[in-house]
Amino acid sequence: MIGETLRLAIQAILRNALRSFLTVLGVVIGVAAVIAMMTIGKGSSDQVTASVASLGTNVLILRPGRAMMGPGVRDDAAAFRLADAEALNGLSVVGAAAPVASSTLTAVYGNANSTTLVTGSDMAYLDVLNWPVVRGRGFTAPEERSGAAVCLIGETVRQKLFGNTDPTGETIRLKSVSCEVIGLLQVKGASTLGQDQDDTIIAPIRMLQRRISGSMDVASIRIALAPGVTSGRGIREIEALMRERRRIGIGEDDDFSVTDMAEISSMLTGINNVLTGLLSAVAAVSLLVGGIGIMNIMLVSVTERTREIGIRLAVGAQARQVLMQFLIEAVVLSLIGGLIGIVAGLALAYVAAQFMAIPFAPSLSVILLAFVFSAVVGVVFGYFPARSAAQLDPIEALRYQ
Repeated sequence: MIGETLRLAIQAILRNALRSFLTVLGVVIGVAAVIAMMTIGKGSSDQVTASVASLGTNVLILRPGRAMMGPGVRDDAAAFRLADAEALNGLSVVGAAAPVASSTLTAVYGNANSTTLVTGSDMAYLDVLNWPVVRGRGFTAPEERSGAAVCLIGETVRQKLFGNTDPTGETIRLKSVSCEVIGLLQVKGASTLGQDQDDTIIAPIRMLQRRISGSMDVASIRIALAPGVTSGRGIREIEALMRERRRIGIGEDDDFSVTDMAEISSMLTGINNVLTGLLSAVAAVSLLVGGIGIMNIMLVSVTERTREIGIRLAVGAQARQVLMQFLIEAVVLSLIGGLIGIVAGLALAYVAAQFMAIPFAPSLSVILLAFVFSAVVGVVFGYFPARSAAQLDPIEALRYQ
């Protein structure tokens, strides 16, 4: 009986194909929007997690200046020195501490040039960021101490200056300094904020300070905590050491700040999840509108087919059979809309992921939930027209013209 009822429902849908399509359009839009929003949101969250992970695990950033109201706003404070990083490396809670100074320069090789960020640091910087050298070698200890004119370059810089050739052993010019390329860094890709992390050159910090910037200031210190050390404990001991070194008295505010990358990752992920949830909730309203559309069209269908229903009831069809026919018709309409919406939503999410350069991360649970929800819409909004059809009086229905 179910098979025959399903066949009749599909025939009724196909007899009015255009009307049926317009009926399910609301469900299609609702399901597509929800799936697209959830997939894009998950892709964004995955990118945030991957970007923060690329900055290293259990990493802190130490900057001079007290954190003020508003993101990125700091007051004036004395810069760090290389000795500060050396002192931090003596703490048991610190696995590696890397001093960082940077300057935006134009690198020249032959007729090619590239304006990029030149970072001065040491090999601990690559350890903190978990950033291996894939070709060539890193800095030696004598090169770091003497400030030798050697450098490591990212993949983007290689493409701009050398194309696909091996850059190791070649010499580039940074201002008036001739710098030998001794290594190529592993590809990292874009950061959380969309910055190309491979568009970079890393040189010994003493070389940058003495021969390029002319300043012995250290802009920040990247710190990787020792294995098993919690960020809370690490921050407490780092703050205690820095207060001692910077002669900050009891009751005085710190003139430096420590940023925990894990907290930033959690904050960004939380904001992304809230926005995704809000957008998905707004998109889900389309499903409600689509359900109301199905109910209205089914009520019209009951009116148009009143005589057909009367004949069926007159020849012995039971009310529940008529109820089932119209209910299945509504559910089939809704499921068709759900399937089309799933395909459309995944296609939209894929295009958006390519455009936004984020991972395409469809979720099977979200797809199944959208499909089930579309079926529920069919049942809920199809029941009232179906009950109306089942309750028709056969004699009155046969009189309907």
